[in-house]
Amino acid sequence: MRRVEIVANIASGSVGPNGPATAERILAEYGIAGTVHAPADGELEACLRQAIDSNPDAVFVLAGDGTARAAAEMAGPDGPPIAPLPGGTMNMLPRAFYGERSWPEAMAACLTDGTPRMVSGGEVGGRLFFVAAILGSPALWADAREAARAGKLRLMALRAHRAYRQMFSGRLRFSLDGRPAQKTEALSLMCPLVSSGLDENERALEAAALDPSNAVEIFRLGVTAITGDWRNDPSVSVERCRLGKVWANGRIPAILDGEPMRLEPEVHIRFRPKAFRAVVLPH
Repeated sequence: MRRVEIVANIASGSVGPNGPATAERILAEYGIAGTVHAPADGELEACLRQAIDSNPDAVFVLAGDGTARAAAEMAGPDGPPIAPLPGGTMNMLPRAFYGERSWPEAMAACLTDGTPRMVSGGEVGGRLFFVAAILGSPALWADAREAARAGKLRLMALRAHRAYRQMFSGRLRFSLDGRPAQKTEALSLMCPLVSSGLDENERALEAAALDPSNAVEIFRLGVTAITGDWRNDPSVSVERCRLGKVWANGRIPAILDGEPMRLEPEVHIRFRPKAFRAVVLPH
């Protein structure tokens, strides 16, 4: 790499006000030309666009899950490679590429050993994801999580109560690859990048219908998720898909690569074999 652009969100997770200075020091240490941007509130998206359009050898994104996903979506398969550094809380995409490295360690490794690689992903309702998506009422718990992260405990309690009340009240209907429609409480979609049930080069998504019928089954499903045995849980059915449709009576709560959002009452699913180019490290 000869020139890189770095976009650092100092308000995000583990970045902090000293993050840009640390990034500049690492660039200087490895003799790489580049600019470190620390956009103010409301300027992040425009800053990402400017960095990508300047056509550097790579764009390093030091921010949370939502910004990492947005940068990858913005760059697409024809833009510069994206290095999503772990600057947030969950760091879903960074962990998929760089494991448990801190962001300075991941940045240094990318500068010395990073290579571009095309990464597949998924699309739901026109929005891309590269790790996993979950659709349905369990995604409502993400709103409570965001309130807790912001220190708004009363709001967290209200959102948690709302999420609990809405469990089992708005089931999804879905059809995958033209198969007959089914009902479920939630639908999880995992990309080949992280799914242990898919080969890394497989051209499909792993779709898991999560359908616990009561609170006891939700608890059991949570335990099996922790132990890694959730595929064998009787309330989970797993399929592969390239195309699909999900619909409900109202807007669908969802989490895409750790970012909570609301989707339209009917959305289409699509596997994207060439989603964006990432800066990856040797296995």
